[in-house]
Amino acid sequence: MRTKFKSLQIVIFTIVFSLFSIASKAQCAMCRAALESEEGGVKAEAVNDGIVYLMAIPYILVGVLGYAIYRLKYGKKKEL
Repeated sequence: MRTKFKSLQIVIFTIVFSLFSIASKAQCAMCRAALESEEGGVKAEAVNDGIVYLMAIPYILVGVLGYAIYRLKYGKKKEL
C-alpha cells in the first residue's frame, strides 16, 4: 500500500512539474512587442528589475516567517 502511494506521488509530481515548464514559456504579446521595439534597452532593463523585485518579496516574507517561528520555538526561556 505504501509503495503504491509513493509511486502515485511521483507520477503526480512529474505531471505537475512538466506542466509548469510549459506555462513558463508564455509571454504577453504586448510586452514582447514593446520590449522588442525599443533600441536602448532601458525599458527591458526596467521590466527585468520589476520581475526581480516581485520575485524577491515572497522569499523575504518566508524568511522572516521562518525566523519568527524559529524564535518562538527555540527562544530563550524565562526562568521563574
